[in-house]
This record gives sequence, C-alpha cells and structure tokens, in this order.
Amino acid sequence: MNQQLIECVPNISEGRDSEKINKITAVVETVEGVKLLDVDPGNATNRTVITFVGPPQAVIDAAFLLIKKAQELIDMSKHSGEHPRFGATDVCPLVPIAGITMEETASYAHKLGKRVGEELGIPGYFYENAAKENKRKNLASCRSGEYEALPKKLSNSDWKPDFGPAAFNESVARSGATAISARDFLVAYNVNLNSTSTRRANAIAFDIREAGRVKILNGKKVIGKDGKPERISGKLKAVKGMGWFIEEYGIAQISYNLTNINITSMHEAFDETVKSATRRGLRVTGSELIGLIPLQAMLDAGDFFLKRQERSLGISDMEKIKIAVKSLGLDDLKPFNPRERIIEYLLEKDTKKLIDFTVKGFAEETASESMAPGGGSIAAYVGVLGVSLGTMVANLSAHKAGWDAKWEYYSDWAVKGQAYKNKLLFLVDEDTNAFNKIIDAFRMPKASDAEKKRKAEALEKATQYATEIPFQVMETAYKSMEVMEEMAAKGLQNSLSDAGVGMLCAKTAVVGAYFNVRINAKDLKDRKFANDILSKAEAVYTNTLKKEAKSTSTIMKKLES
Repeated sequence: MNQQLIECVPNISEGRDSEKINKITAVVETVEGVKLLDVDPGNATNRTVITFVGPPQAVIDAAFLLIKKAQELIDMSKHSGEHPRFGATDVCPLVPIAGITMEETASYAHKLGKRVGEELGIPGYFYENAAKENKRKNLASCRSGEYEALPKKLSNSDWKPDFGPAAFNESVARSGATAISARDFLVAYNVNLNSTSTRRANAIAFDIREAGRVKILNGKKVIGKDGKPERISGKLKAVKGMGWFIEEYGIAQISYNLTNINITSMHEAFDETVKSATRRGLRVTGSELIGLIPLQAMLDAGDFFLKRQERSLGISDMEKIKIAVKSLGLDDLKPFNPRERIIEYLLEKDTKKLIDFTVKGFAEETASESMAPGGGSIAAYVGVLGVSLGTMVANLSAHKAGWDAKWEYYSDWAVKGQAYKNKLLFLVDEDTNAFNKIIDAFRMPKASDAEKKRKAEALEKATQYATEIPFQVMETAYKSMEVMEEMAAKGLQNSLSDAGVGMLCAKTAVVGAYFNVRINAKDLKDRKFANDILSKAEAVYTNTLKKEAKSTSTIMKKLES
C-alpha cells in the first residue's frame, strides 16, 4: 500500500513580524515525519501562507501545534490587512496528496477541529468537503463579516460554531475563529495589472470568476424569484476572484483562488485575464504564485505557450518550466525559484543521484575503486545519450524554417524521445540500487538456520531484481531506436550523423544490459524465472542487432549519395 500523505496549508494573520512567523512555523517540524515546504509572508495582506506535508496523523498534530502557537503570539483585536480574515490561524485546509481519499481527509479535519475547540477554546467552522451543512461549504460564507462580526455571529444560532465556544470571550477576542477544511489542491494566484484601480481589477475578476457579477438593470440590482440578486456567470469554472490594490508593489492585482486546477488551470486563468484586461484598456504585466504548485501544472503551462509558438513540446522539464515562468511573468515582482515552489522538487530526497553528477564527476566515480556504478548503469546512460541525440534531431526538425506545417509531427517524436530518456535516466540509478540490494543481502547474518534462510531468500529476491532492471534497460533502449530510425529517414538530413550515433548508442545500451542480464541470471535458484527472462532478453538482443544493422546501412548509403 502506498504511504498516505496529506498537505496542510494554514494561513496565519501575520505577514510582517518575521520573529513571530518564525516561532509559529518552527513548531511544525518538531513533529516527526512532517516536512515544512514553504512559508510565504505578505506585507500588504499581513498574512502568511504556510505549507507542510506528511502522514495524516502527524500533519494534524503539527497543525494543532501551529494553531496553538499562533493563538499565543497573534492578537486579532489589533490586526489589519488587505486580505479577508477572522482568526489568528484564519484557515487550515487539509489536502489529500497520496494514498488517501477526500472522505478520509475530511475525517482528519473533523478530528483536528474537535481538538482545537476542546483544548484551545478556539471556535471555528468546517468548510468545503469537511462542511457539516451545505451553507457552510463556502469559506466566504463562514468568514462573512470577518473578525469584526464575530461577537454577533457566534451568538447567532444559525452560525453556532462547529467546534469551540459559542461566545466572544476574552480568549476568543484575541484568537478569533478558525476555518478548517478538506479540499482539493488549491492554487492561490494573483495577476498583476498596469493600474492602481481596484475597481478596474474587480471588473476583470467579475469577468473571469465562476460567480461572475450581479445583474444590473437601469442602475438597480435585478432580483430573482427566490428574492436573491440574479447573477451573470463568469468565464471560468472553479475560480474565485477579487481585485485589490497592493501598496507593497504599488499596483492593482486580481487575486484568484483556483479551486480545482484540473478544471481551470493557472495558464487558462492568466490567458483569459489578459483578454479581459486588453478589452478594458489595461495590460497584464505578470503574475504571482502564492505558496506551492504541482510540477504537472507548470509543465502544462509550458506546453500551452509552446503550442502557441508552434514549438516542439519534446524539451526538458526545466526548459518547459522556464517557458512557463517567463510567459506567465511569475518573476515580475520577485524572483521565482522552481526548486522552492514546486512540490515534487521540495519532496525530493537529499541523497545525491548518479544522474546529478557532472559529466566529469560521473566518469571519475565510475573509474574509482568502488564497484558501483558498473556496466548496467553505464549501459543505461549510453542509452540516455543515444535517445537524447534522436530527440535533438526531432527538435531541430520541428524548428526548421520552411517546415512549419510539420512542427507537430516532429514535436510528437521529440515527446516520445523525452519519455524514453527519462525512463533510462531512472534506470541509471536503479541499476546501482539493485546491485546495492545484493550487497546488503550478502551482509545479512547467518549464525542460525533461520538467519541463513532469510539471507538466502533476500539474496534470491535481490538477484531477481538485479536481473529485471538491466532487462528494462534493454527493452527501453531497443524501443527508443524508433526515434533515431524515424529521424534518419524523415528528420533534418544535416543531422543524419547525429541520428546514426544515437542508434549506435542505443545498440550499445542493449548489448551492455544483455551482458548484465546474463551474468545475474546465472546465479538465480529459480530457473523458470531465469530461463523466461533470458529468452525474452535474447529476442530483444537479436532484434536490436538487426535493426541497428539495417539503419546503419541506410545511413551509410545516404552519406555516400
């Protein structure tokens, strides 16, 4: 079973006092298993967005400590800021990340709220997927009137808190209330304007946000049969938005909450905002991401703008991210560091991989007296170089003058090449990891019969894995040959030699990995497993030699003509 992970994104009503912010966030990592990912303070909003992740119980333990520390250090009776708020820890959403359902996440939200109410005496409401009644699903409803309305709201039977006291006592006057939820991944995203007008920014927000704007006729609101004002829906679903002026930057922004980026992405919100601003005589100068974002959202944005430019999508993730940052203007107000803003990068382990070495460093590590990396990892890396050459030819062909009508064809081949490259990059390190598992098994104790049995089982399992990994290298490198084959036939002919070298590298990767399959398979006790994988490896090896010979012959003829 996959490890369960949830993200917690508490927003505290303090964005100016760094000492207080540091004390509040410091409690998060005192809980084992929880990783603090991001702390994003805002001076004008006087609000800090905090992001951490971990197993569910550990996360709500950390959230409780954070809410407690915020209660100690923040006095809401003295708070002011641009952002709507009603508590020291204003909101505390839980977001399912891996191995856990929304329903399970909501149960953890309820558990956290109960503890906050009983142990800290802080009143609050459950919203979104944790809401216990429909009118409380929307955060804006729960927070209506903000902190100033709490004395009246808490005594209203319709708005009795879901947890904590229903009275505005001395403690609550200081802490305010807290809203706790379980929700989908939300992106807080602001778009910058060349204007200082909040009114104009709001007009754009009303164009875009799902709730749209109230319908006005002859200067008056149009009231529907239900007694509520009729609304004109906005352009995009799953988007909340409002305009505001940020004194810190001296500009107006449209502040969006993208509540489901699978419905409306960051780049779609940006693009529609640009269109609306242009119609209204304004210009979008860039945008600002608050908190963190999944890698795929940045890659999708990169693809969106690459397609606009009719450029190949078969480029590296970092290049796509660079395109996204520049196209969205995410560095308009301050530097944007992907390593600090993309969730997957923040969760990467600190251990250095072989593929993180420099070219020189990799060679020196290989040449050292250490047994790893060995032939399997090197075979995989030669395969990486091979398909990288094929992908290069596809990208050059996509960008060739006069071939504009064929850019998508070559882009598709470059995307295939990138997928093969990424799989082989993974296998570079995984082959060494597989070898290390064998070493670990050899080091197991064997003083008793039981220990000998466990050691033998571990060694057999590790050896099977160490046979499977180079076979995956064989399969992947063989399949990658289609990229070089196609580019040699239809790609940029000035790069014919590059496609040829790529094909030779792929062949070397297959043959080298085949050596490793054979040497590891001979030590296996399970001969059925061994014979099956050897039979499949033999077929891949034979087909590779045929394909490379045919391709080399074709390339040689083209070079001679």
